[in-house]
Amino acid sequence: MRWFIRLVTLLAIILLLEFYAFQALKTVSKSKILKYFWIFTSIGAYLNFFYVALTYDRSQGQTPQFQMAMGVMLTVLIPKIVILLVLFGEDIYRWIVKAISVLSPEETKALPSRRKFIAQLALGLAAIPFAGFIYGIVQGKYNYKVLKYQLAFKDLPDAFDGYTITQISDIHSGSFTNKEKIQYGVDLINQQKSDLILFTGDIVNNKADEMDNWIAVFDKLEAKEGKYSILGNHDYGDYMDWKNPQDKIDNFQKVKDIHQKIGFDLLLDEHRYLKKDGQQIALLGVENWGKGFNQAGDLDKAAKGVHKHDFKILMTHDPSHWEYRVKEDPFHYHLTLSGHTHGLQMGIEIPGWLKWSPSKYVYKQWAGLYQEADKFINVNRGFGYHAFPGRVGIWPEITVIELKKA
Repeated sequence: MRWFIRLVTLLAIILLLEFYAFQALKTVSKSKILKYFWIFTSIGAYLNFFYVALTYDRSQGQTPQFQMAMGVMLTVLIPKIVILLVLFGEDIYRWIVKAISVLSPEETKALPSRRKFIAQLALGLAAIPFAGFIYGIVQGKYNYKVLKYQLAFKDLPDAFDGYTITQISDIHSGSFTNKEKIQYGVDLINQQKSDLILFTGDIVNNKADEMDNWIAVFDKLEAKEGKYSILGNHDYGDYMDWKNPQDKIDNFQKVKDIHQKIGFDLLLDEHRYLKKDGQQIALLGVENWGKGFNQAGDLDKAAKGVHKHDFKILMTHDPSHWEYRVKEDPFHYHLTLSGHTHGLQMGIEIPGWLKWSPSKYVYKQWAGLYQEADKFINVNRGFGYHAFPGRVGIWPEITVIELKKA
């Protein structure tokens, strides 16, 4: 019954959006061809999505076909939200004018007709996200950005002054379709020539075999001092139907085995000491711990054997772990590296001026570098993509962090 109520609610929202959007089109154009094209395009996008959503094999998880159906529907739907907001605002104005007319002693006037320039404005504004979503699906998901930070710490061992770390996160190999573009991203990572590469989880969407065609690409990643990784929430296989519990257990082991195949040391509530010129820093990695998600990670277990005075870097997939557990820990974690949010893969970022995504209403730390007191967290926007097969304004990220002695 619950799914039926959700379906009816979704259909009601779609009908409302379509009604308002079509009003704008009718006001601007009298062309029947354009109107029929509008109607059939919209109906086709919705029917395709519902058909794929209701018929795809849930034992396969989210397939690229499902993601593309989702992307096409959002490309059609989101611009109409813009139209709704503009026209609804005008409708409020029209009804206020009508109410004034009714209350006036003069003759009551008819409801003012919709103004053409307002409809043109609505359609013009809607064209921006429409073009953005098309670009995001075709090219935006491969628009890799290298973001560089220099972080200074008073207690950083002298030997690690200038030490560089490249962080990547959220590969989501089950979504990939273009090997040439992914190879370009991997080459871009190697071009940073960092001392260390750290991967902060979600190597697959659900199944280990999603990575089969990409192992030969990702095992070419190079770092002078090693490559380390952790698990993300998708690596546990929790988002698909399994034929039996043992299949899920076996898949989880295969997911963990992938990390060794591509040359990464997978940290499962563990730590390693990174040594240089007789000095050392501690690198800790925990299993997934997220507010409202799987909370398998055990920070205390990972820190067992680490000294409180050590300089510490923590890898934890979900940034809510830092917000609810890590940042107040008396053990003091100098730098935390996370991913998970993808910045929702859509938003607006203008460096130094504007940074916004709906993701900010879910996560306090949702993309980029944050600092509280002398502790930092970097939330990587992700290398890959999931659910929506593109990126709009929130681009795939390769983070390079240089440690400096303050």
